[in-house]
Amino acid sequence: MKKKLLSLVLCIAMSATMLAGCGSTGSTETATESTETTETAEAPAAEETTEAPAEAATLDTSTPVTLKWYLHGSTVNDDKAVMAKVNEYLGEKLNVTLEPIWGTWGDFDEGSTLAINGGDDVDIYFTCSWSADEYNSFAKKGAWVRLDDPETNLLANYGSDIWNITPEVLKTGAEIEGSDGYGVYALPGFKDFGTQNTWDINVTLLEKYGYTLDDIRNTDYYGFGDILKTVKEGEGADFYPLLVEGAVLERMVDNSIIVNGDAGSLNVLSYYIDPTDVSKDLGSKIVNKFATEEYKKFVEQTREYYLAGYIDPGCANKQTANDLRTATQLDGKYLIGTQSYALGYEVQASAERGIDVAFVPCTPPYVDKTSTQGAMMAISTASKNPERAMAFLNLLNTDPYLMTLLEYGVEGTHYNLNDDGLVVFTKEHDNYQPWRNGMGNVTLLPPQEGEGKDFFTKVFIPYYEGAKAIPAFGYQFDPTSVETELATLANVGEQYALALSVGSVDPATALPEFLDKLEAAGMSKVVDEANVQLDAYFANEQ
Repeated sequence: MKKKLLSLVLCIAMSATMLAGCGSTGSTETATESTETTETAEAPAAEETTEAPAEAATLDTSTPVTLKWYLHGSTVNDDKAVMAKVNEYLGEKLNVTLEPIWGTWGDFDEGSTLAINGGDDVDIYFTCSWSADEYNSFAKKGAWVRLDDPETNLLANYGSDIWNITPEVLKTGAEIEGSDGYGVYALPGFKDFGTQNTWDINVTLLEKYGYTLDDIRNTDYYGFGDILKTVKEGEGADFYPLLVEGAVLERMVDNSIIVNGDAGSLNVLSYYIDPTDVSKDLGSKIVNKFATEEYKKFVEQTREYYLAGYIDPGCANKQTANDLRTATQLDGKYLIGTQSYALGYEVQASAERGIDVAFVPCTPPYVDKTSTQGAMMAISTASKNPERAMAFLNLLNTDPYLMTLLEYGVEGTHYNLNDDGLVVFTKEHDNYQPWRNGMGNVTLLPPQEGEGKDFFTKVFIPYYEGAKAIPAFGYQFDPTSVETELATLANVGEQYALALSVGSVDPATALPEFLDKLEAAGMSKVVDEANVQLDAYFANEQ
């Protein structure tokens, strides 16, 4: 099964070429150049993968509707010009008025979950494997409409254009157990579906102090001390050279990954990978990462960096840490940060921050079920217009004009195209910056200046074709039998996990307390249950 899924990634080149020409654009001003399709070997079909039939239902657009859309990762202060054009276009195409809710890196988790739990009349939510409105858990709670439900089949009837050309690896990754059975509960975004954790480097500042990227590449987290010390002394007491996102930092340093289905910010379960060969089997066991020697070593080193003044104390405040990190990045006031990488992001990051940015990999890109669920759009069960919502997502992900308008803004206002057809942002773009990889099918977009005109066809696609799958690619933990323990463990984690991961507490006392409370809350029971399921998964794969 794993080899079959890996071979399916090779279908992406064909899919991307089809996507670029699919959909009714209504305009040619922002359409990407067409490219020739390269010959590829036919890949086998995925097992148990939903396929939409060729015949789709006719959408009733006789009544105007408003769709509310909750997005993540936005820096949007003024969307009037964009939404005027968007709604003029959607009015003609679908008789829809779109009302985006621009969630930020700091407020999305709380805002989206409050809206979902309160039954707000939001039609479409960003969801994924790592956000507070986590795809798997909220599907089980009944928050998302099953898109391939046999009775309504929104995918077949109103989303067949995008679904029929979505890479099979993303389709398979979207299939989960939810409130209405096993199926697809959100549309996966065609973006960076391989995970690659990297060091986010302010090259401008690095070189100011006589260092190069090789000084980062040739060491690791435990060897950053001298560089951090030099820059800290040069920049002053109020400068914090190490900008961290606690949970991501721990995974980068220890080579641990999220176990799909282990919902919430704590992620009590971990599966370890070999950073030199992510497909290598290291024993295929799930562990309590907080009890490992690797974690102990990590938190001890992080505590040293924190006490030396290298980490901003604000990184330990869960309510404000994400906003602090984003603001610090945009101001370029850091030396080394943490970043889950999307290919080509250095171009955008350098332009936004006004510095030279580079990303140094900790591992090669790898594919697991969590990474294929990295950015998705779910239709809320509170939506009164699920058919129109599905039709909008279908249009958005197949129409270059609409996707470019929503992602980049208005041509001539927020960006211009240079002689090579590449996007060059204007000053107005500062007030309209949605998250490029958080909206949908990025292959519809014209590349940005610095990426090259063939970025998606000759760089992006081959890069993710080369991503290897972890041994437990398709494994998904079912927490049903240990939900009580997980809830208690999450409460314990709130007290300790972030503080330990950014160094704001002394691990000599805090870590033993943490481990004792985890064990009392049922940690061993959860780990044992996860491994029973993992063993069953591998037995079924034979």
